[in-house]
Amino acid sequence: MSDIPAPIALLAELTHRCPLSCPYCSNPLEMVRGAQELPTEVWADVFAQAAALGVLQLHLSGGEPAARRDLPELVKAAREAGLYVNLITSGIGLTPARLDALEAAGLDHVQLSLQGVNAQSADKIGGYKGGFDRKMGLAGLIAERGLALTINAVMHRSNLDDLPRMIEMARELGARRIEIACVQFYGWALKNRAALQPTRAQVDEAKAIVASARADPAERLVIDFVPPDYYADYPKACMGGGWGSTGLNIAPDGTVLPCHAAQTMTHLQFPNVQTTPLREIWYGSAAFNAYRGDDWMAEPCRSCPRKAVDHGGCRCQALALTGDAAATDPVCRKSPDRAKVDALLAEGDAKGPADWAYRISPV
Repeated sequence: MSDIPAPIALLAELTHRCPLSCPYCSNPLEMVRGAQELPTEVWADVFAQAAALGVLQLHLSGGEPAARRDLPELVKAAREAGLYVNLITSGIGLTPARLDALEAAGLDHVQLSLQGVNAQSADKIGGYKGGFDRKMGLAGLIAERGLALTINAVMHRSNLDDLPRMIEMARELGARRIEIACVQFYGWALKNRAALQPTRAQVDEAKAIVASARADPAERLVIDFVPPDYYADYPKACMGGGWGSTGLNIAPDGTVLPCHAAQTMTHLQFPNVQTTPLREIWYGSAAFNAYRGDDWMAEPCRSCPRKAVDHGGCRCQALALTGDAAATDPVCRKSPDRAKVDALLAEGDAKGPADWAYRISPV
């Protein structure tokens, strides 16, 4: 237990309900219905437990967290627990009055998602007519209040060519940071991989654009860039520091997960915060300890010097592409399954964009 660091961040998925229908949504295909969501008082207790455990940052997410009528009460409970509160939102459902209430409750930061650089592209991707204009209006309200703003730009085959304009928009909206998050293939994105996977030329150009912007000494915007995994030579580390190392996710029904996509791991039993204390889950549960350290690793990971860097890569990606969550992440060029990734890349470059299936929101 002493070797396991305390988590620093908690992603609270308050609901899976959402007015948007993004085809890359990372929520599971089988989503939690509204009647199964944790009530206000349980979430408040969870936030207090998280703070006592060592968590510093709380990310309120969904679905669309504004679908919860008790959102100001949840923000207030989190701030009273001593947590820094970040709202991850599509912006739909946040009126000036609701934003006032959230600010009064102690909201620290807003992370606003953008699906495109204009109404035509953004509304098509999000499946919500008028969504882009609402987002622009909300960004103005956030700027008026002086709240810290991050733009979450989810990029894929259909909009990656618009990256220069997306960065420019973030500056115009007064954002302090932009997260250029190329779609990773979990949840609905995996279902729509053929339509969303960018070409190699698009990815190479995006890397050059980001490098140029970062190198500009006049640039004041913090630019985070998450390139597509498939084009890398080595995998990313799960959650930045390995499975169960830095943060935890809680689904709307209270299921506690090491990462957003871990619900695909049906061979593990994830505990629920309604029946098990958060501290016990973090330190003692079999699911959270399943891929900590390196005892679970097989070759080539076990003898690889990079195991201290990427910790074997993404367990959910290994499961999705090989059927074995303990396999070397196939993104790694040393993986015996790397050919599967190369075949997907070749297929994506050879085909034009396909139609996608929109996310279906639960009731």
